[in-house]
Amino acid sequence: MKKISLDVMIQFFGIVLAVAPTLNLLAQDYEWLHYANDQGSSKYADLDQINQETVQDLQVAWTWASVDNAQISVRPQFVPAGFKSTPVQKDGILYTSTSLGNIAAINAVTGEQLWTFDTGTWEHGRPANMGFNHRGVSYWEKDGKKRILMGTNNAYLWSIIAETGKPDVSFGNEGKIDLTIGLGREIERSRYSVTAAPTIVNDTIIIGGAVQDSPMLGFEVPAKQIDMPPGHIRGFDVNTGQMNWIFHSIPQEGEVGNETWEDNSWRVTGAANVWALMSADPELGYVYLPFGTPSNDYYGGHRLGDNLFATSIVCLDASTGELIWYFQTTHHEIWDYDLPAAPNLVDITVDGKEIKGLAQVSKQGFVYVLDRVTGEPVWPIEERPVPASNIPGERAAATQPFPTRPAAFEIQGVNEEDLIDFTPELRKEALAIINQYVYGPLFTPPSLEGTVQMPGDGGGAEWTGAAYDPETSMLYIPSWTRPVLTQLLSTAELDTEFDYIINGKVTTVNGPEGLPLMKPPYGRVSAINLNTGEYEWVVPNGEGIRQNLIDRGYEDPGPVGLMTYVNVLLTKSLLFTAITDGVPMLKALDKATGETLHEFELPGIPQGAPMSYMIDGKQYISIAAGGGTNASLITLALP
Repeated sequence: MKKISLDVMIQFFGIVLAVAPTLNLLAQDYEWLHYANDQGSSKYADLDQINQETVQDLQVAWTWASVDNAQISVRPQFVPAGFKSTPVQKDGILYTSTSLGNIAAINAVTGEQLWTFDTGTWEHGRPANMGFNHRGVSYWEKDGKKRILMGTNNAYLWSIIAETGKPDVSFGNEGKIDLTIGLGREIERSRYSVTAAPTIVNDTIIIGGAVQDSPMLGFEVPAKQIDMPPGHIRGFDVNTGQMNWIFHSIPQEGEVGNETWEDNSWRVTGAANVWALMSADPELGYVYLPFGTPSNDYYGGHRLGDNLFATSIVCLDASTGELIWYFQTTHHEIWDYDLPAAPNLVDITVDGKEIKGLAQVSKQGFVYVLDRVTGEPVWPIEERPVPASNIPGERAAATQPFPTRPAAFEIQGVNEEDLIDFTPELRKEALAIINQYVYGPLFTPPSLEGTVQMPGDGGGAEWTGAAYDPETSMLYIPSWTRPVLTQLLSTAELDTEFDYIINGKVTTVNGPEGLPLMKPPYGRVSAINLNTGEYEWVVPNGEGIRQNLIDRGYEDPGPVGLMTYVNVLLTKSLLFTAITDGVPMLKALDKATGETLHEFELPGIPQGAPMSYMIDGKQYISIAAGGGTNASLITLALP
């Protein structure tokens, strides 16, 4: 047998080590432990087996049919929304929630269902806020204890033993906590729910809630303002379920910010909640909260003042609930510009200075980049004058904060130069449409005549959030261009304390011939270098109505994008977007250029944010799809 010299062996293993990250010879396992992979909400997986060369070979490895599908046959009145959950993966097992409030453990290699647990969410009927809608669970492990934590649509917090799928009877009351208790006022269960995965920092569970905040014509209008639940944030002990602290999102008497609620309006106002995901920095011991709007979110005449901590980024000490800093993104909120997603925690270098930063995307199309230690803006944020309201009793804020860098990633306000103009005739008709309503720059208030609001209440950015690359400091933001009509209605003939409410659901304002009102793209993905605040590229999120425009005889505009939410996943070389563009698909983009490299047709409509993991040297991508009776978890891999 031929002997191999030491030099040859060194050279051989040196080559192996050099190429190992690409070939995945060293990184045999990679877990996805939080909703967005890490507590900084990066949505970034340090994996590259599925790369620019191999992505075209993706195929379905397995599909798991949600337990909701069978349950709906016996509860047809409770048809859920789309299946939006993003699983977590630990020790070869995926843990996911379902729309109806089940928890499932699934073999991450085969798709075999290991156990399920029914939280009984359906027992209290359909939730008033967003219906049956849920986005994920949290995993916690310490000293041999493994737990799955989940908040439910019927306002409970559950602790489930990861190995068995049984409730942890030492937690709360036989495994659950009633979240309607401890908020300082009596809460109607149907008006308070949890749709996001809880945040766990060390041994503290931090949880908010989704709160009904928009009394509207055609839906229930509460008689009293106090009927709207407050959105206070609480910290619970992960072992026992004991409430350790509460942070009043609507400051009580003597607390910081109380003076921003005039005429004691803090006593009766509801909402100002965190319905989205949160972020955390365990090293600092801080948790970062993206707060939403106060009730009534389109009319603030009953809550004059800036209304802290509504629509604010708030940093708390995770163990005590102590306020560290805050930054309000919208004063006296009346546009439903709640902060829709967890802030991305970013470590960046600006002008040679290393900064522990935070990047918060918003519905109005801004990215607020702050120092996450101090809350100070990385680049100047200016208070600029904005339009006044003409609604009796209302007093809109005189100024609003405008980041100077990065530039806005969406069209802001309704400007004539942004209207559709494929032909002079279309532009003329678009002008006629907007002239029926009130319109103007960003933060033009709602009106009795109807205000065309751009971006609309759905963004801009939405719950899908952004992805961050820690290696390049690039931030990737999906967004959509959707003008909406916000019209207020007097309640003089209704039995309610609210003087004005929104006139039915906020609706999209369409343009001429059923086409969009604005110029394309109607949906986009933007890539921003957070070391400089400059855009590297912006691309439409899909083809959209391109062929329809060509068929109508218009000049080919190229891809025009879709007016829809897009979820993203980031890996070493690729940016994945989950979208339905004619057909449901997972798109792979070159993250350096935005070029589409591959489109994989999915067997179901993507609803949740995709995630990725590796087991025994094989990379997988999993995404929740469908809804109603056809919800499924679709998992892809290479052959």
